[in-house]
Amino acid sequence: MVTAAALGAAGCDAVGGDASAPSGAGAKEGRPSPRPTPVWDTSPSSVAAVGDSITTGFDACSVLADCPEVSWATGSSEEVDSLAVRLLGRAGAAERSWNHAVTGARMADLPGQMARAVRRAPQLVTVLAGANDACRDTVSAMTPVADFRADFQEAMNTLREALPETQVYVASVPNLKRLWSQGRTNALGKQVWKLGICPSMLGDADALDEAATLRRETVQKRVEDYNEVLEEVCAADRRCRYDGGAVHDYRFGTEQLSRWDWFHPSVDGQARLAEIAYRTVTAERP
Repeated sequence: MVTAAALGAAGCDAVGGDASAPSGAGAKEGRPSPRPTPVWDTSPSSVAAVGDSITTGFDACSVLADCPEVSWATGSSEEVDSLAVRLLGRAGAAERSWNHAVTGARMADLPGQMARAVRRAPQLVTVLAGANDACRDTVSAMTPVADFRADFQEAMNTLREALPETQVYVASVPNLKRLWSQGRTNALGKQVWKLGICPSMLGDADALDEAATLRRETVQKRVEDYNEVLEEVCAADRRCRYDGGAVHDYRFGTEQLSRWDWFHPSVDGQARLAEIAYRTVTAERP
């Protein structure tokens, strides 16, 4: 569920302004033409986060509890060095970053979170959501892709109606199948999973029969479909940057997983997420 890797970001940053060749007296005198204003600001001055338990730091510090101070997006922990701290400095992050993520949230909850975020008029909004849409009691209960798209688009519309120039960083949904392959090596982790953590992927963790394999592949394909939606919706908005699949593709190990549930990011995992986000947000041209 975690981070740090190569970052190509899918098309979301265009350059605005008139870049045509100079003409008239100014050109004849050799004066440089005005530089076009970039659409993407690599140093936004405020940050709001929306999403689920990954962004609330759930199970990173203690069992069954949020730990927002280690959130990859807005946390204050020196161990994590969150995106907000990297962009704003520690004092600036304390004053100008806000975390609206909610543990257990699905994409259907994002429009409401976004509505709360816009009240602060942030210059950057971070989005990391979708794991709970795939982590359901059964495969059939996963959020349909069309509904996922509609909910994400509604969240983006909510933002754009209020704040047309606010930037958006969108993280890909983590690789749940890799999480299963890493966590199943830990006996304690597998016992915790039996309490109902992501049954669609993690249920019967040791089962390798055809039915179990098909179930996991179906969940994995749904996550890939969700990421395709995130990329496509983001690409249609010139002030949105998708991480290019970096969170999904990061080859995390057990050290990046919570020692309480072997599912959520550990403090180290949160730091890796922060690295990916910062590289994407500050890239001159992703």
